[in-house]
Amino acid sequence: MAQTNFRMTKCFLPVVIFLFLIVTHQADAQHLFKDVTDSAGIQHEFKVYEGMFGGGACVFDFNNDGNEDIYITGGMNNDRLYSNNGNGTFTDVFLGSGLELTRDYVTQGVASADLNRDGFRDLLITTITKRNEKLVIPRAINLLFLNNGNGTFRDVTKEYGLGNMNSFSTGGSFGDINADGWPDIYIGNYFNDYRGTLKVINDATIVASNQTAKGYLLINEKGKKFRDAYSEYGLDHSGFGFGGVFTDFDNDRDQDIIVNHDFGYKRTPNLALENEYPDKKLKDVGRANGLVVRINSMAAAPGDFDNDGDMDYLITNIGFNNFMVNEGGGKRFYNDAKKLGLNYFAISWGANFSDFDLDGDLDLYVSNGDLNPNCKPMADFYFENIGGQFRENATAMGLADYGIGRGSVVFDFDKDGDEDILVVNQVPELSYPVKSVTRLYRNDGVKGNWIKIALKGVAAESNGIGSRIEVEVKGKKMIREIDGGSASHLSQSTLNAHFGLGDAKLIDKITVYWTGGNEQVITNVPVNQLLEIKEVAMKKEEKFPKLLLFFAAFVAIIVLIFIGRRRAR
Repeated sequence: MAQTNFRMTKCFLPVVIFLFLIVTHQADAQHLFKDVTDSAGIQHEFKVYEGMFGGGACVFDFNNDGNEDIYITGGMNNDRLYSNNGNGTFTDVFLGSGLELTRDYVTQGVASADLNRDGFRDLLITTITKRNEKLVIPRAINLLFLNNGNGTFRDVTKEYGLGNMNSFSTGGSFGDINADGWPDIYIGNYFNDYRGTLKVINDATIVASNQTAKGYLLINEKGKKFRDAYSEYGLDHSGFGFGGVFTDFDNDRDQDIIVNHDFGYKRTPNLALENEYPDKKLKDVGRANGLVVRINSMAAAPGDFDNDGDMDYLITNIGFNNFMVNEGGGKRFYNDAKKLGLNYFAISWGANFSDFDLDGDLDLYVSNGDLNPNCKPMADFYFENIGGQFRENATAMGLADYGIGRGSVVFDFDKDGDEDILVVNQVPELSYPVKSVTRLYRNDGVKGNWIKIALKGVAAESNGIGSRIEVEVKGKKMIREIDGGSASHLSQSTLNAHFGLGDAKLIDKITVYWTGGNEQVITNVPVNQLLEIKEVAMKKEEKFPKLLLFFAAFVAIIVLIFIGRRRAR
């Protein structure tokens, strides 16, 4: 006990002095972000089970009232379903929602999509075990809930084929891997078998373990059930999985997957799975294109930071994060973190690209937090994009939170045109010098124009998950992908694509690249609005011009042959 107290005191004193100096120095600073956790009615802490795992948050408008709501997992604490009241406050409506089953489980991550295309967002919640039962790994099922459309949810875990899939799962995400308009699921699994307690996980236990787990690739069968097609798509990889991100890293208009693996330097590194649609095959091209990184890969956040039309990726880590810059069409990636000003040491988890200051380029928020039950606080990062270089400015921006951060999400909860941040923090298991609770930061004081775009798919996924939007203004092109989850650790941000536009008064052109191949163009669009774009299917002659030309050429050749033979006679 004396040794433990000495250890805690040794960590505590320098941290208190450091925090005092920061608070004193910044007392009169004008922050871009304001902590509105208390005034907004957010009261949440994620409590771990035996160690460092969890948790996540999901942004979704579950009651279709036009205000974006939040679901937050609680681990050993109860989850929260926060209904956005539309006036800057939230109300917890978890009790009576039909989601109370989650109280039997240690929940981890959460993501949302319209599984059955009925117009309402449904929920996937991942778990690692049950709360009150001593279970060996694989320990428990993941949970799937359909939205009833009246503010409540119905458990369809067994009905949709997930009832017998016991696992130790971390992050889940949605995409449309086969471009059929029905959202599919990737779930990362961490252990296949592990008999110890999670508190003693370290390099030695990992090296001694041969029980890495395969993920799940769940194909949506017309909104009725899911089928695990992991091996069907040529996958046999296993690792300490933290989930996967559906993203088009090679610009071929189908969804690839980046899989995050913990302890990648000891076991399986992260994967870059190229989708060979229409073939049912996912090919790991990470070694060929440089996207394989042998780190503790916690999350992979996509964003085109340099507006060159290619998706780049911030991959969070224990240590230095990797910033993988796309050198063109996904053929080659380079880690340019140091060159771009991102080479900061921390234990990072969630990460979100957004144009927080509305100047026309993507900034970056990163949530940091030590491994429970350690006691070293570390502030979150805010990297401002200045001409393609990043400057860390979290303290001045009001975002230097020292809680034990995990998942994070961005969304415009107050509908003022700029994006706000919610970060999920864990309860510390030892004495801790600051209050570690989930925090909501409101983006204030930004001057600049913007547009938000909500997609309504007809042939594509009904909320546009997996589609890409390109905005052209004053000669600049900016792209966004619609987030299906796990782009930030175990979490899912808004499905509204957000663009900062600086002083532009009119958008020249918006192009939507829908999953499935449709393209849609809108021109001369006014700024400062939430624009809803409903998919308009292309005519067959527009969608298949090459096929028509081939057919016409074939017919012409047959006619010429026929005429030639007639003349020969």
